[in-house]
Amino acid sequence: MKKLIILIFLTSLISFSAHAGSEGQEELSKNSSSEVKDCFEGINRGIFAFNQVLDNTIFEPLAKGYRLLPSPIRSGTSNFLSNLSLVVTVPNNVLQGDIGLAGKNTARFAVNSTIGILGLFDPATKLGLNDYSKEDYGQTLGRWGVGEGCYIVLPVLGPSTARDTIGSLANYMGGDAWYNITVGQDTHYVSDFDYYASKGADGIDFRAKNLEAINNLEKNSIDFYASVKSLYLQDRKKRILNSDAIIETQDDSDWEEIETQ
Repeated sequence: MKKLIILIFLTSLISFSAHAGSEGQEELSKNSSSEVKDCFEGINRGIFAFNQVLDNTIFEPLAKGYRLLPSPIRSGTSNFLSNLSLVVTVPNNVLQGDIGLAGKNTARFAVNSTIGILGLFDPATKLGLNDYSKEDYGQTLGRWGVGEGCYIVLPVLGPSTARDTIGSLANYMGGDAWYNITVGQDTHYVSDFDYYASKGADGIDFRAKNLEAINNLEKNSIDFYASVKSLYLQDRKKRILNSDAIIETQDDSDWEEIETQ
């Protein structure tokens, strides 16, 4: 039943996005900047404001508390979450035709999950298995030539596009091994809580790494919503192109050490 609901939602989102996106596609094709259409700006701004309230009352205080933890704990948590993300990165390496990189990332996961004690440590980097960058199904769709569609702001999760939202649904339909063994399957070792706790920890870890950068961006932006949208879209473009170039306000993976101009 859950998969049926997801399929219905997926079909509806594709159809609606295709309609909304095609309406402006001819106009956008004339625009050399190929700006992503903000089809739902009014709704997006409302959700963005809601997310800001959540950030100010929950995530930012948690991130500040997280940063008070000893460095080895924070480093171990970040390593664990990075290692866990490989279960999505590797299949996307394969789908994008990067078979060699898929092999390296598989070896990285194996080394860090064993010698590195479930990823708490990162011995793989010392062994030269350090070509790692996160990949997801939204990036794969982009590599396949699927357009962004409309810009979307999701509750709690933040900025996205129709393409990236559709891509993320693949995680809940068998594309994320960690989801499969926690939420999708009834096991005696891990549960739903472990999956959602890891996602929450990932968000807090990200917020802690970008605490000053995001606050500075908000403080120095005339329109914080527009700044975040621009930053997100540039970051996604960079990832899909597998570019190492610094794009305006964004450098480094995961928006870490965001620079404001």
